[in-house]
Amino acid sequence: MYLCIDKMIARSVMGLLLVVRAGMVMTPVPPAPDTAMPVQTVEWGLHFEQDGTMPIPNLSDEQLNPYNAYFHGNTEEKTIYITFDAGYENGCTRPILDALKKHNAPAAFFLVGPYIKENPDLVKRMVAEGHTVGNHSYNHPDMTTKSYEDFMQQLDKTAAAYKEVTGADMPKFYRPPEGKFTTENLQWAQQAGYTTVLWSSAYVDWNTDSQPDHRYAYEKIARRTFDGAIFLLHSTSKTNAEILDRQLTKWEQQGYTFGDIRNLVTDYNTGE
Repeated sequence: MYLCIDKMIARSVMGLLLVVRAGMVMTPVPPAPDTAMPVQTVEWGLHFEQDGTMPIPNLSDEQLNPYNAYFHGNTEEKTIYITFDAGYENGCTRPILDALKKHNAPAAFFLVGPYIKENPDLVKRMVAEGHTVGNHSYNHPDMTTKSYEDFMQQLDKTAAAYKEVTGADMPKFYRPPEGKFTTENLQWAQQAGYTTVLWSSAYVDWNTDSQPDHRYAYEKIARRTFDGAIFLLHSTSKTNAEILDRQLTKWEQQGYTFGDIRNLVTDYNTGE
């Protein structure tokens, strides 16, 4: 009898132990929420059926939201959320920031760790001008292959780089590299306090060796625009740097305002 009790106590103690790895202390992986899906790997995808309307995603709001993950905002308000992904700097970010400043448009920049370390002045400017710098992992790996510890290390190293540059804690917004994630990834990010921000609108702008012409870009963006859209753009795009001022003007003429990603969840919930 005493032996059984000793085993029960030992199991209870082990369940409370912290996991220590690479000099970091992390709490054990918490249980999944009641609404959790079976573990699966997802490469984020959208099907555009009709121009100017929200596309059909491969995971619904009902599947994403319990993990604090979103791909659009309030679809009853003429608000657009502008987000940029960046793995490196090639000189296009400054004119993009100039255009955003001219229109008083807040944006979110999802950055990897080396970008933050190598471009401190740009990162400080983003923050000073009211933009949000989000976590895009440290070195843009396939996060679906990562263990819990490695996944958290990717986020923690990027957050540490941000704090070293800015002196402030990194805002808790995460975008999976290449839109690849597992449902466990969403859970881990949520339990670490992150909102996972996917996207509902994008166009082919990432190939720096084959940039779209202005007419193509304007047409694609127009067709992807709808109330509550989260736009994914790349700040390495020369086309984006050249058209953004005019594109922001177009959106303003259509009655759109530019939402702050920090208000995304609140804005989303007011539309339910």
